[in-house]
Amino acid sequence: MTDLIGVAVLVGLLALLQWPLGTLLARAATSTRHLRVERAVYRVVGVAPDAQQSTRSYAGAVVAFSTLGVVLLTAILLMNRALPFSEGTAGMGFAGALSTAISFVTNTNWQWYSGEVALGYTAQAAGLTVQNFLSAAVGIAVAFVLVRALAAHRSATLGNFWVDITRITVRVLLPIAAVSAVLLIAGGVIQTLADPTTVTGVTGAAQTLPGGPVATQEAIKQLGTNGGGFFNANAAHPFENPTAWTNLLSMVLMLAIPFSLPRALGLILGNRRQGYAVLGAMTTLWVASAGLLIWAEHAAGGLAPTAAGAALEGKETRFGLTASALYAASTTGTSTGSVNAMHDSLTAPGGLIASASMGLGEIAPGGVGSGLYGMLVIAILAVFLAGLMVGRTPEIYGKRIRAAAMTRVALYTVATPVLVLAGFAATMAIPSLHSAVTQDGAHGVSSALYAYLSAGNNNGSAFGSFDSSGTPQLLLMGAVMLLGRFLPMLLVISLAGVLAREPRVPAGAGTMRTDGPLFTVLLVGVAVVVALLTYAPALALGPIAESLA
Repeated sequence: MTDLIGVAVLVGLLALLQWPLGTLLARAATSTRHLRVERAVYRVVGVAPDAQQSTRSYAGAVVAFSTLGVVLLTAILLMNRALPFSEGTAGMGFAGALSTAISFVTNTNWQWYSGEVALGYTAQAAGLTVQNFLSAAVGIAVAFVLVRALAAHRSATLGNFWVDITRITVRVLLPIAAVSAVLLIAGGVIQTLADPTTVTGVTGAAQTLPGGPVATQEAIKQLGTNGGGFFNANAAHPFENPTAWTNLLSMVLMLAIPFSLPRALGLILGNRRQGYAVLGAMTTLWVASAGLLIWAEHAAGGLAPTAAGAALEGKETRFGLTASALYAASTTGTSTGSVNAMHDSLTAPGGLIASASMGLGEIAPGGVGSGLYGMLVIAILAVFLAGLMVGRTPEIYGKRIRAAAMTRVALYTVATPVLVLAGFAATMAIPSLHSAVTQDGAHGVSSALYAYLSAGNNNGSAFGSFDSSGTPQLLLMGAVMLLGRFLPMLLVISLAGVLAREPRVPAGAGTMRTDGPLFTVLLVGVAVVVALLTYAPALALGPIAESLA
């Protein structure tokens, strides 16, 4: 009953937040008014806030901004030992620093290192936490571009990237993260610049308790669906996630913006029902994933789970089995990668469901921004398939879907799977890469597949039996994370440019309705079929074989 109440409270809070947060996001995407602090930012960086950008200009700004982020963050990580508040941490070599910088700029936050050992307070706060804000803002900005393009009529421009990321950061991310950090501190999450404290444990041995500005990083890591923890144990660490209610708050934060963006879609399109149809598809997939993962963990067989009464190995008893499984479903359904239990310790069916959630493209409900634009690509594919079945030119939200748009949709659909499967195959076939797989058999295959599903979809979580600290694996993972973020993103911007130039046409007698339950069912079906056609053979080699065994 306690577990059911916890799930009900989570769903209720998300439903309450969806209305005001969706409205706030819609206003950030469409407002013509600039706040005073925003104007100050524009003056400093030399931006004309009322200027509009073409498709090429907007895409170039995204690439240039993100490239600069990689360069600056790599430099910060390399200089870690020389920075204030380094706390004697070792820092990183070039390959590790570059891979980590790529992971945070791409919203992946893959951590091959132990945070409290490798990095000091300044590198974590001024480097990693800052990128948590900026990478989240970039994802939402690209979602805004696609939504505005669907609402436009014969437009040659997509908005202004610099205005978008400034507004998203100032109006949405910073205020919510600040309030959330205070709530987390009240719940027991630490926030200090004091040196680590040495205490005497119950056995009489000395133990060092680390400190750090944890709450501020924790808030945006969840809100921006980033996932990189201050400590190696991530949200399983009691200094990051001490109680059941901070665990609940963490799940609310990671799901709030992805579940609110469909309302912003409906408001910008001028038809809220369009947003509800997309929200329905996201919710259906998330509920199915969470329900199956909770069932898989509770139904675990074997001597050890039977003796313990549950599959508790690798789970935090502070949270229990249901909260751990719900958290895992939420992190793999978004692009968060935060964990409050070790995913390597999920049951074989539980690991299968977590892998499949990422294989969907993380659209249930997905990362901030990336979940919405990923689902909208699925929506375009769905109406195209429906149009083929009835012999009509497909339309969505008043836009006809022509060959140029479908070319970009097709490329988007295959881009991430190609990267994931290529990285997975290389890891299994090349000895210098295969050394990262520390366990034999089907579980070793599962861990390698999970790692590349995580990297390619910019999630960041991993199985503990996959060690990516070697230089060849770091560089390959970095390449997959980089291409997995920006190839789909650039294709979405290009797709938005094509759609923005299309005229809006009124719905006719043969137009397929995209604002009702039938379209929601179609969205869910197409998303599942595409994922199965793409990943079923690879899943059969690892998680499915492991589950059957």
